[in-house]
Amino acid sequence: MSSRKIHIGLVQMRCTPRPEENVANAMDLVREAAAKGAQIICLPELFRSQYFCQAEDHDNFKLAEEIPGPTSKAMGQLAAELGVVIVASLFEKRAAGVYHNTAVILDSDGSHLGKYRKMHIPDDPLFYEKFYFAPGDLGFRSWPTRHGKIGVCVCWDQWYPEAARLTALAGAEILFYPTAIGWHPSEKAKFGKAQHDSWETIQRSHAIANGCFVAAVNRVGHEAPAGGEGLEFWGQSFLCDPSGQMIIKGSIDREEVLIAEVDLDALDLQRTHWPFFRDRRIDAYDQITKRLID
Repeated sequence: MSSRKIHIGLVQMRCTPRPEENVANAMDLVREAAAKGAQIICLPELFRSQYFCQAEDHDNFKLAEEIPGPTSKAMGQLAAELGVVIVASLFEKRAAGVYHNTAVILDSDGSHLGKYRKMHIPDDPLFYEKFYFAPGDLGFRSWPTRHGKIGVCVCWDQWYPEAARLTALAGAEILFYPTAIGWHPSEKAKFGKAQHDSWETIQRSHAIANGCFVAAVNRVGHEAPAGGEGLEFWGQSFLCDPSGQMIIKGSIDREEVLIAEVDLDALDLQRTHWPFFRDRRIDAYDQITKRLID
């Protein structure tokens, strides 16, 4: 029986106030992942900078780049050099006054397969993303890379079952979530465990409901670019299989490269034995497009 076994690399990293330093570090970590056998490598959300959405500051728009632009081109060259697929999350300047939180998908020959613009934009204390990002307008897609069909959503998207389902229906075998999520330090003792457990559980449920592999790739470290208590990013990047079982999981506080082997042929078996796609009542879901059902 044929097998489509591939190796996935998750880059869990710290970010400094210096973009050039972050890009150089990310490239070093991608090289490390490739040296360990990774064929598809995902970086955390907005890895080029510290998480600037902790404040509404117009100066932060200077961090944005066009796509293609300097960082996406450098990552494309790196993908071609190493023969790996790279998922890189960037602050995209689309036009004057129009910016997106965007992930670019680069195939193993360095070609730009496409991009995903974050669809769900949060607005919470220290996560003021609506100030910076217009909602995505490219929809939910998958891309046929050299090493398998992948789908990409970004951070806040990971809480929405509709996003995962539509991406899987588009053909994704592996769903990547570049992420920047952490604790408010003053809330960690009381709410920290429940917050993290919820984050992990919802994504494992996406794997089960859609019969796909799910990878969440987070940053680590404490960041307070706007002053105040800042955010403590909780790391714990992970990859789970189509039954929701953990394959690999990162630490809370260490920068590291996580590598795991997956067999994409397992999806056929999983979806045959748990035929959620077959039994969906697509004739009865028209009200899902309403805000509420009256």
